[in-house]
Amino acid sequence: MDKYLELSNKYNVFIFDSFSIDDIGEKYRLTFNYIVPGLTEYHPYIEVDKFKIDSFSRYLVFHIGLIELISYWKCTCSKNVIIKAGYIDEKQISFFKKTYYYGLGELFYTNGISVSLDDFMNITCECKKEEIIYPDYKGHGNIIPIGGGKDSVVSLEILRGLDNNAFIINPKEITRKCAQIGGYEQPITVKRVLDKNMLDLNKQGFINGHTPFSACVSFISYLCAYIHNKKYIALSNENSSNESNIIGTKINHQYSKTFEYERDFNNYADRYFRIDIHYFSLLRPLSEYQIAMLFSHYDKYHKTFKSCNVGSKKEPWEWCCNCPKCLFVFTILAPFLYKEKLVDIFGEDLFERKDLLNTFIELIGYSTNKPFECVGTYSEVRYAASRLIEELDDLPFLLQYYKDNYKLEDTSNRLESRWNDAHNVPDEFVIRVKEEINKYV
Repeated sequence: MDKYLELSNKYNVFIFDSFSIDDIGEKYRLTFNYIVPGLTEYHPYIEVDKFKIDSFSRYLVFHIGLIELISYWKCTCSKNVIIKAGYIDEKQISFFKKTYYYGLGELFYTNGISVSLDDFMNITCECKKEEIIYPDYKGHGNIIPIGGGKDSVVSLEILRGLDNNAFIINPKEITRKCAQIGGYEQPITVKRVLDKNMLDLNKQGFINGHTPFSACVSFISYLCAYIHNKKYIALSNENSSNESNIIGTKINHQYSKTFEYERDFNNYADRYFRIDIHYFSLLRPLSEYQIAMLFSHYDKYHKTFKSCNVGSKKEPWEWCCNCPKCLFVFTILAPFLYKEKLVDIFGEDLFERKDLLNTFIELIGYSTNKPFECVGTYSEVRYAASRLIEELDDLPFLLQYYKDNYKLEDTSNRLESRWNDAHNVPDEFVIRVKEEINKYV
């Protein structure tokens, strides 16, 4: 908290000064210019396919700058944010303040920062309102963001055969290969480049931590859907992402994947973008357990997909087999692929790893908090483990520990067929999701 107070007072102004759209050949480079007076400037950029530059497309680009700024603001947590790059009204300011605040919940928690939504930031706009000419837009088909993990693979398979484009930010070999296996040789790609000044400040000990990347995905994918004349942005965020990491709070590593954020974003887009692009999560009606059940049947992806964030920093991307995400994916897939197939994917049996006991206890909900990773709910992890315990005669270490020390989940409450009605999935896609689930329950 002392560092937060020191930095936010010393560098109490953060300015979103301007943005530019530059022709670099086959792409446009969109550069966002932020200033922290007395400290530094930031000039991050993204590169996207070319588009017609007019008042509306510039408005969408401006919004990407509004959401990207949070990755840079968080270094100093400057009290006052001044918007000079474009106009936003008070309701827009409220939307972004809420997104920033809850999207930074994990960062505030891990850095010991206690501050309210009202007090953490003041946003003022110094730009005059400009007329936006909204296009006569008739989109068709879907873009499907691909992250390399099992969830987006399930979306690819459910929507197979439709008018789709795979969409990848900062493509890696794994994400490209998942798209190719799904039948998409030419995905829509975006290059996103962080400013090295921010990375240098992180090394110097300025405030650092998790920022709401999925919120960046929402605005970037919206622009790309518009560029490519698409109607739907079909994400792969499941119902499980709604559960907070700290019981009794809204501190959630996955806040910008929640139904609450999805609903807020759609309301915002309806009010301020006014075109026929619908942003939704195809898998919102499902749990991580059900997604794992579906994915277990898509053998062609099993040796390719990756979800480990630690391993993503290596080349090639690998399962580190030491982090909560690896153990979660191993556990949630275990009722369907244990043992030989799962060991073939990960290279070892993680249930025999005594050094992962504390992580396992966190995943099943018998610790103070859930790991700050994109993992499933306590109940569905317990359900997956309990299902496997009931089936095996000879239990590996972690499952034996669970059986000896905690009550097993009631597996008669069939999680396989559960359906969450709090979703934004269009009716034609609901039918496809239900048909896919019904194949295996």
